[in-house]
Amino acid sequence: MSDHRITELDSGVRIVTEAMPSVRSVSLGYWIGTGSRGESDAQAGLSHLIEHLLFKGTARYESLEIDQLFDGMGAELNAGTGKETTSVYSRVIDEHFDLAFDVMSDMVFRPRIDDVDSEREVILEEIAMYEDDPQDKVFDVLGEAVFGDHPLGRSIIGAADVVARTPIDQIRAFHDSRYVASNVVIAAAGAVDHDALVELAASRVPNGGRSADAPQPLPAPAALAPRVRFERKDTEQYHVCLGGPGIARYDERRYALRVLDTIFGGTSSSRLFQEVREKRGLAYSVYSFTGQFSDTGQVGLYVGTRADNLAPAMEVVAQELTQLQREPATADELQRAKENLKGRVVLSLESTGSRMNRLGSAILTGVPLLSVDEVVERIDAVSLDVVAELAAELFDPAKLSTAGIGPDEELFRTALAPLAPSTTTGAAT
Repeated sequence: MSDHRITELDSGVRIVTEAMPSVRSVSLGYWIGTGSRGESDAQAGLSHLIEHLLFKGTARYESLEIDQLFDGMGAELNAGTGKETTSVYSRVIDEHFDLAFDVMSDMVFRPRIDDVDSEREVILEEIAMYEDDPQDKVFDVLGEAVFGDHPLGRSIIGAADVVARTPIDQIRAFHDSRYVASNVVIAAAGAVDHDALVELAASRVPNGGRSADAPQPLPAPAALAPRVRFERKDTEQYHVCLGGPGIARYDERRYALRVLDTIFGGTSSSRLFQEVREKRGLAYSVYSFTGQFSDTGQVGLYVGTRADNLAPAMEVVAQELTQLQREPATADELQRAKENLKGRVVLSLESTGSRMNRLGSAILTGVPLLSVDEVVERIDAVSLDVVAELAAELFDPAKLSTAGIGPDEELFRTALAPLAPSTTTGAAT
């Protein structure tokens, strides 16, 4: 991997690039330090709404013109909102890079934000679609169980009443307080010239620091007792998540957690996949997952299964969680998980998009930007003792909250009995 270069302009915007001389494409991304975590209840969904509104035109580029320009370049243009960050990104061939940068800079820093009502309707449809998709929604039900009233427990997509009713002037103020140069990282990987990009940014990025009105993220959520949350819905399957607090993105044990997740439920040879799906046929989709934030994280697992298989599936999950405490990893599992992770890291970095994402997210969040060799060294250094420590700390069944969506709450709660006494109590949402 080539060395990356970083420049901070007087405006406060940071520019990070990595040249890949063997390719003709460039992945370009604008990373903004705003997301659902930085919203009050009265703002729930404004980060997501603004992400949509960025595509509705600027003073220089109409919405249709933006679509036509990127279609005419054969380029990709998209955006995404997370708990703590928002990103706008594209992939273009090198000869179109300057135009793509000019359009995207206008979108990020100078959106018109006047054609709001039509996009409100689009997002209300998106929220309705999300409500109809229990396989996605159950993760937000789990988030509320784990984090309670803290914004990390809220859905990123937002609240329908906030999206529908927030006045335009408040939407503009929300954008202006967050989309400022000092809160933005511009990342590019591929056929990119760092100095040329710095020159472009100097001419297109407005000066101005973070607004005093921009709220800082709330402190980490207080520790909560495990809770059960259930939403009744007429579904063919029960969608079930178990989870709890994890570790922060800066925690050096994050490599060990990735190894543990790979062993437990992250691959087709993992324990959960083999025991629940391959050996017993109790689910089509079953896996574990992890996520990291600035000062905390989340771990969990998901199972989707029919009513007849719910109780047996939960019994196997309980057995595997108990086994994870007794024997977090065999020597063979530990080595196989390490090799899996190293392979995925190296293979992903053959993509300009993956490299750009890595650059932008690391610089914005302050995570050390390590070389591939350094990442591989840290994966190789993961010991069984640290894996065991994390398994005991994060995957103790008695510490996990549970979320479910399905047609019968009583059947759901009964099926949870093998997990822990705490999972049979707690109010439904």
